[in-house]
Amino acid sequence: MAHPVQLSLQDATSPIMEELITFHDHAFMAMSLISFLVLYALLSTLTTKLTNTNITDAQEMETIWTILPAIILILIALPSLRVLYLTDEVNDPSFTIKSIGHQWYWTYEYTDYGGLIFNSYMLPPLFLNPGDLRLLEVDNRVVLPIEAPVRMMITSQDVLHSWTIPTLGLKTDAVPGRLNQTVFTATRPGVYYGQCSEICGANHSFMPIVAELIPLKIFEMGPVLTL
Repeated sequence: MAHPVQLSLQDATSPIMEELITFHDHAFMAMSLISFLVLYALLSTLTTKLTNTNITDAQEMETIWTILPAIILILIALPSLRVLYLTDEVNDPSFTIKSIGHQWYWTYEYTDYGGLIFNSYMLPPLFLNPGDLRLLEVDNRVVLPIEAPVRMMITSQDVLHSWTIPTLGLKTDAVPGRLNQTVFTATRPGVYYGQCSEICGANHSFMPIVAELIPLKIFEMGPVLTL
């Protein structure tokens, strides 16, 4: 869970999020080097007296500043494509859970457990317990196992929504009439929060997502024991 003064990304809870953080650091380093180089060139231009005004061309320099940005873009694009394909990879999921977006709540269906279905609404402030997070707690959390590939089937019944949990590296649009899927493997137990990340109407900011990740052995005892 992010805190008010946090500057970096949330700690990763899945291999995909670890890859995203690594790529973020890689791209940020390239961006920082370019920014410092441009700032140095600007300061040098403003503070250095030009002693030679007869230079009309510099083919070697023009060649360098044409080829160098192309190399930098390739060094950024290749890791980006790798992470992009990793996020779409589906490797024989152990469980399938369907999430349906509504205005303004979520419906979850455990298709592997006899079609167990329940709704997840945001808790009003009057129903919060001490320590609960305002605008993020729900009445029914979606319970997921760790150390097992889980496939989320995501759709919508009315307008566009987006099922997002940052610490898991998940952000999948819920589109009416279309079934999108994403697969993830959580690495540690805990309670993780997300929100709808697609503007979906007046109460867009009031449809949070809460995932409770538990050990696989406990999850296999059945959803009734864990919900």
